[in-house]
Amino acid sequence: MKTLYLLRHAKSSWSFDELSDQERPLNDRGRDDAPLMGQALAKRRICPDIVVSSPAVRAMNTAVLVAREMQYPHDKIKVEPGIYGADVDDFLAIIKDLPDSAASALVVGHNPTITETANELSPSSLNEMPTAAVVCLRFACEHWAEVSKVNAEFYFYDYPRNAE
Repeated sequence: MKTLYLLRHAKSSWSFDELSDQERPLNDRGRDDAPLMGQALAKRRICPDIVVSSPAVRAMNTAVLVAREMQYPHDKIKVEPGIYGADVDDFLAIIKDLPDSAASALVVGHNPTITETANELSPSSLNEMPTAAVVCLRFACEHWAEVSKVNAEFYFYDYPRNAE
């Protein structure tokens, strides 16, 4: 059994014209929502075996804030450059390449790809995932390379306004 948590980064700031897209930080709401979602996951007693994030500042900040609430060491977060700018096929390749030693993984990324990937893998259809939303899918398989809609079970979907 493999368990995948797909997390869209929290709300980012557009206040800094001089920053590149990858350098944009979280805004106040994002800095509030990310720990809130980490707390929601912790209440479910979730602490993934591996956390993987896009290198974008807003994604990494989200990953760190969520990980802190789940007692996952932030220095163990794996930065995956391929997540930034990935299409669904690229994103699926990253998931399928996760180490099989990890039974569960939290992957932090960007829309529209994160929502599209969730819909590619989930037997249940999702609307566009809002910022800091998380979807959990479980797969009846032993290897990440085998994850697909065919062996997937939709487990839960959560987002900040639901977790307040």
